[in-house]
Amino acid sequence: MNTKDYGIKELENEFGPLTFGNALEGFRLAKGMTQRKFARFLDMTPQSLCDLEKGRRIPSPGRVAKIAKKLKEPMAFWIQLSFQDTIRKEELKLKVSVA
Repeated sequence: MNTKDYGIKELENEFGPLTFGNALEGFRLAKGMTQRKFARFLDMTPQSLCDLEKGRRIPSPGRVAKIAKKLKEPMAFWIQLSFQDTIRKEELKLKVSVA
């Protein structure tokens, strides 16, 4: 398969669904930060960050907005991920789009 044919569907087929937690963990790792340092940057405890990264907790839209602002990332992307996690947890067959 060439890279032109390798998109989100193919990534999800190989690695599982893109979630808020694994996107947040990927962001942290790309910055080369420890959980402790990243948690401090986000004004949360390392345990809270760990819970988010592992998907044990799904943040509220308000908390997602604060995280996205700290990351200087598009809020809609992060909120969409958290909504999709909630929908997946409820076992609903929906895809979310944030305008």
